[in-house]
Amino acid sequence: MESTNSFGVRFIIRHSTSKLSGALIYARITVDKKRIEISLNKTIEPSLWDAGKQIAKGSKELVNRINPFLDEARLKLIDCYRQLKEQKALINPDAIKRLYVGDDEGQSTLISLIRYHETSSRILLSKGTMKNYGATEKYIQKFLQYKYRVDDIRLINLNYQFITQFELFLRTTTPLDESNPLGNNGVMKHMERLRKIVTLGFKLEWIPKDPFILYKLKFQKTEKDFLIEEEIASLETTALPNERLNKARDIFLFSCYTGLAYIDMAKLGPENIMMGIDKEYWLRTSRQKTEIKVSVPLLPQAIALLDKYKDDPLLIEKGRVLPYISNQKVNDYLKEIATHCKIEKYMTFHLARHTFATTITLNNGIPLETVSKMLGHTKLSTTQIYVHVLERKISDDMKALRTKFKQIPTSKLMAV
Repeated sequence: MESTNSFGVRFIIRHSTSKLSGALIYARITVDKKRIEISLNKTIEPSLWDAGKQIAKGSKELVNRINPFLDEARLKLIDCYRQLKEQKALINPDAIKRLYVGDDEGQSTLISLIRYHETSSRILLSKGTMKNYGATEKYIQKFLQYKYRVDDIRLINLNYQFITQFELFLRTTTPLDESNPLGNNGVMKHMERLRKIVTLGFKLEWIPKDPFILYKLKFQKTEKDFLIEEEIASLETTALPNERLNKARDIFLFSCYTGLAYIDMAKLGPENIMMGIDKEYWLRTSRQKTEIKVSVPLLPQAIALLDKYKDDPLLIEKGRVLPYISNQKVNDYLKEIATHCKIEKYMTFHLARHTFATTITLNNGIPLETVSKMLGHTKLSTTQIYVHVLERKISDDMKALRTKFKQIPTSKLMAV
């Protein structure tokens, strides 16, 4: 859309606050009644400045040194305005100043915007979230090389076509982790992160218009998998061939009975286990992802797992209550464990959290609001994705209903 900004350049002088003699000459840029001043690094005695004509007066040598310089500065500033207008970029005094002094290139490319987002978000986002943004950046760099044979691209060139082509690239490229290919929702998470970065650029006025304005994320609803009671029983009773698998099973089961995410369980210490208001043991911690406080009454199975390791000297020395296995290794071990236990589901550590939400709590009559609190969710809608009704619970509920109906004479039923 054609820009209709009002634009003006005026030269003024200001008395220097440094030891420089004379006054500093500034260019005052005005766009739509907003203005900014740029020091031109030239000084002049106030008595030799014609404020009305905005030029130097006095000796020929002074006039020939200052006034052509001012003419050239004016032409450069007008050219900066024209460049922005031709590019249909956002025009404001800051944008003109950046272009004039040479800073525009550093604040108008996609990679520089990513760096700015990384710096400004590091203290706000968790390490895991920042790692995910790093993966998105790697895909962006791959796309820029594949599509444009460049390492970076100016923000002015971001448009709807760029966005849709990047989505198609994500759906067809070799994934960064070949053992974990990108599904639709994985692609959408990368698109969501790119949108957040680009939206930041738009708010900073580095981008003239939001290229995502017509784009819609297309997440698919997925069923959260979980273990049923028989699978939990198999997991608990099957003999495993070595210590590493036994430890992996124990920490996975502890999550099944508490709902803790991997990162929160890995940092668990004795100070997180305490007596609750009901004189029973509770687990109290804060979720690293959201810093939300979590309180979970411990079931007997969870307490038994803690007792198993309470005298472990290495854990006592490190101030931990359960063995530590890296997230990547524990997920590898869980695949082996699933084979030994004849569990056909794709087992990752997060499956334990789903199991706690579904099989352990909701399907045993624990209210949704209570489960939401124990999981550390900030929204009830987040917990609702775990609401599964098992066939066994349907059977039990209908059994109770059959018993009730058996007590009603058949004649009365027929009369209804």
